[in-house]
Amino acid sequence: MKPKQIKGVPRQKSGGFHDTESQKQFEQAIIPLQYEILKKRFFAINKWKSYCGEAFAEFKLHDFNGDPVDREPQKGDFVRIDIPGPGETEAKGYDWVEITDLCYYQDTVSESITMTCRPSKDPKNDKNTHIAHFYNAGATSTFMIYRNPSHLKAAVYGRNESPNFNAKLIDIIRNIMTAAGGIMGIAKIQWKQLTDGFLDFD
Repeated sequence: MKPKQIKGVPRQKSGGFHDTESQKQFEQAIIPLQYEILKKRFFAINKWKSYCGEAFAEFKLHDFNGDPVDREPQKGDFVRIDIPGPGETEAKGYDWVEITDLCYYQDTVSESITMTCRPSKDPKNDKNTHIAHFYNAGATSTFMIYRNPSHLKAAVYGRNESPNFNAKLIDIIRNIMTAAGGIMGIAKIQWKQLTDGFLDFD
């Protein structure tokens, strides 16, 4: 199976990948209202865990200085990820990504937003410049929401996923195991919980 070619999603070059999508049909008249709710959920990164259960990772938005914020994300912000289980020892148990791209697309019949994140260093740790994430710096996760006259879609597209070997030995072992789980499909299951949760309006 080949990765989908999606506008705003980096090209797959090497390593693992996944295309995780959820889709729901609605009456055309309520699509705009439901999409506004979906946008609020998409941009409320600090609340993502509430859409996918206690076993899921916790996400916290931080600004370009690494200070926690409660607002819509911006390019250059960081997201701190608390994954269940052991975390990055040099980053106080957390994984970090930087929001490297935030794009809006619209035409006469459809609209979408993509947000691409890439593994990063801990923005508060000036002494350590290595990537604080189980994937290396070449990996990306692109989050997307989309609407057209018949349905809404929420998706996460992982590209170029390979373990991060630039770390302490204990972290390398942890990175290999966590990355292997992601590449084998465990991460896709968790992302599906999130995309399904985004579209749960009941």
